[in-house]
Amino acid sequence: MSMIRDLRAAVRPSLRKGRSAYPYENTRTDAAGTAVVDCAVYRDGQRVHAHLTPDEALRRVRSSGGREFVWIGLHEPTEREFSGIATEYGLHPLAVEDAVQAHQRPKLERYDDSVFTVFKTIHYVEHVELTATSEVVETGEVMCFTGRDYIITVRHGGQGSLRALRHRMEEDAELLAKGPSVVLHAIADQTVDGYLAVADAVQDDIDEVEIEVFSNTTNGRRGGDAGRIYQLKREVLEFKRAVSPLLRPMQLVSERPLQVIDPEIQKYFRDVADHLTRVNEQVLGFDDLLNSILQANLAQATVAQNEDMRKITSWAAIFAVPTMIAGIYGMNFQYMPELGWKYGYPTVMGVTVTICIAIYRGFKRNGWL
Repeated sequence: MSMIRDLRAAVRPSLRKGRSAYPYENTRTDAAGTAVVDCAVYRDGQRVHAHLTPDEALRRVRSSGGREFVWIGLHEPTEREFSGIATEYGLHPLAVEDAVQAHQRPKLERYDDSVFTVFKTIHYVEHVELTATSEVVETGEVMCFTGRDYIITVRHGGQGSLRALRHRMEEDAELLAKGPSVVLHAIADQTVDGYLAVADAVQDDIDEVEIEVFSNTTNGRRGGDAGRIYQLKREVLEFKRAVSPLLRPMQLVSERPLQVIDPEIQKYFRDVADHLTRVNEQVLGFDDLLNSILQANLAQATVAQNEDMRKITSWAAIFAVPTMIAGIYGMNFQYMPELGWKYGYPTVMGVTVTICIAIYRGFKRNGWL
């Protein structure tokens, strides 16, 4: 149990805080290309070499007799920038193609001596007010090539930085000494914890929309804005595409033995899979709830239209009475009832008003007005 607490402590602090400066960032423009954010060799959890090219780091690790591993971090590498690393580390061409092109579905693929994992990172976009064009979630990607003595992370998008994670793990040498598999677990755990934070924020937006829809009036009008609901549903769908496909890979890692995953670390992936299951259930619930809210909003709009039509029909019926009487007396026939009577005009007007009042009271009593 102490180990799982250490794993969590290395990953979970300050998930929603801004990025801090990372002292080990490699800014060299060497042969590997500028996409290399950091490249370091670790022995017994300690960073022993910080300014090596990826090929130098691999030679150093392979000559150590299994006591060291290398962690390379890249950000949006081009095919040319990544080709040298891929050849040197023997990465599978299909996985390399996915890592360069990005926009991949979350997945886990096993090769002879490595595992390729794709994570979708989710960031909640803060907004003062949810509108029909608001961006609620922003996605990125983190792809991991994990071998026995190396882990290569390829990041796409502005979110999901691993600098702070690397720094926290370097502060716990005993944990980092367990090798590349513990880094893979930390990345998975950080990604899923990010999902939990985003789910809580999205829940607040859904609650706001739900209150708006079921309130009597909102900004002087009944019901809510269907455009806001539909936009929120689209953002939840984007969230769902990041979470749901990852569920099976995490279960696979936690249940089946893999060559590159330390058996001692593997069981801690169950914690990640459990949290991911919880988030997946939340997101599915969001989708169903938004469907219900959207249907309720459309039903309220239909009811409001029916009420407007009833009012219009009621007033049209009331005005039809004087219109009919005026039409009859406007036909200019010589012999018509009460034309020569002194009280004919006020009598007709009184009858007209009486009929209109009676019709109005009848509609009012029946809830049409």
